[in-house]
Amino acid sequence: MAKLIKRFITLLLLCVIYGCSQPPQADRLTISGPFEPISLDLARAGYIFSRLQIVETMVDINNDGQLQPGLATSWESHQDATVWRFHLRPNVTFHDGSMMDANAVVKSLRIALSKPTPFDKQLIAAVTAIDAHTVEFRLQSSYRPFAAILTNYTMAILAPASFDHSDKIVNLVGSGPYQLTEFDPPHMVSVSRFADYYGAKAHIPYVDYITGHRPESRALMVQGSSADIVYNLDPASVQLLQNSAEVRVNSTAIPRTIIIKLNIADPLLSSLEVRQALSLALDRQGIAEGIMHQPGAEANQIFGPAMGIWHVASLPAPAADLKQAQALLAAAGWQRDSDSNGMLQKQGKRFTLNMVTYANRPELIVIATAIQAQWAKLGITLDVQMGNASAIPLGHNDGSLQTALMARNFANIPDPLTVLLADFSTPQGGDWGAMNWNDPAFFHLLQQTTHATGADYERDVQQLSAHLAEALPLIPVLYYVQQSAVAKRVKGFSFDPYERSFRIANMELQP
Repeated sequence: MAKLIKRFITLLLLCVIYGCSQPPQADRLTISGPFEPISLDLARAGYIFSRLQIVETMVDINNDGQLQPGLATSWESHQDATVWRFHLRPNVTFHDGSMMDANAVVKSLRIALSKPTPFDKQLIAAVTAIDAHTVEFRLQSSYRPFAAILTNYTMAILAPASFDHSDKIVNLVGSGPYQLTEFDPPHMVSVSRFADYYGAKAHIPYVDYITGHRPESRALMVQGSSADIVYNLDPASVQLLQNSAEVRVNSTAIPRTIIIKLNIADPLLSSLEVRQALSLALDRQGIAEGIMHQPGAEANQIFGPAMGIWHVASLPAPAADLKQAQALLAAAGWQRDSDSNGMLQKQGKRFTLNMVTYANRPELIVIATAIQAQWAKLGITLDVQMGNASAIPLGHNDGSLQTALMARNFANIPDPLTVLLADFSTPQGGDWGAMNWNDPAFFHLLQQTTHATGADYERDVQQLSAHLAEALPLIPVLYYVQQSAVAKRVKGFSFDPYERSFRIANMELQP
């Protein structure tokens, strides 16, 4: 541990003094991003261990969002989709040398299901081992996209040795091509190549992940060879690195959307006309082109074109219309106040909103500032507060949140129906979804869709997406483009659009 901390401190000092310049190691890849590995618990930080390919799930996803075999090679369900059986991959060795079998998988899943998950875990009535290589799930009700749930990092399979007597994770023993060697929360995770991996062996022996909180610092790290790959760059850093001969900038459109979360119970936001006005006042094209340098990224619905049947292609393109926005607000009783620089007021109360956003998506604060200026043209005062991402679920649950700007991954489970069920199926909503939005017609259609198949499913999905675009429980702003930078010596880099893996096992380091 002392060696690890010394290496981390040395790296930071080099970044400050020499602009992050140090010779790269031939057998070690260094990655930096804003994500903080705060715990070994998969429910809290499993995404980082999935991305570092330490842990694996029973079901995987390809670039097109199609389900693929993972630790399970195949699966099937009864006709009513209430009973599912998964057949495990043979000869899988955990990092401690033990073999994966159905009993180990069931233990890992039962513990995972006792913790927070991004889906309604009440759906699962029982998980049992049928034989050494078969796991059965019994559901409370029919759910046809069930296999998609098992792609999420919270459902990754850990060896029995990972848990103590109280089922707390004390050692992270996975099955991936890399194994954990050092863990220094929230600063660094180090992994090494796992020699007994069942699949294709990784090329790079050692990998360090270093938390880099500021995008400009991460840009300097890759520019100065102190990091090989950096994620989540802001527009200014991208422009800087595009002029570097030693670094490649990778831009990948992913199924994530920048949206404005709204507390519909707030009297200022409960009116659909007001929400329409807020949406119409947004110059999305100006933000996409002038700030993000990503023409065409403007969003007219929460599911982007990458989401297949969930994207409604027939919806009109988003266009700012300040005049129509002003008319909607006037119809709702809001008038310009001549005594307060033309800001809106109604019955003596000014139209003032708070917006929360967070730092580990560096473009959010820039976009929030642009929204602040655009809504000011309507006569609305917007106070923007940047903090930790945890402020959004906290504000949702205690009711204090008014608005939030966030980058929502609608494919952390590849079938968005699961996300909608978690975030849009009740008036309470979800931490990263709707808040105090009561729409019985939508709720009914959502439940109906869980039983639909084929053409009926596609029809229902299109209706759900169109309903969200019309009712505006969330206001879509931009479709997300992931900006990463990669050192020239790294070969085989690709970005996983579903953000499950850094794909380091496919990479090589060249002199």
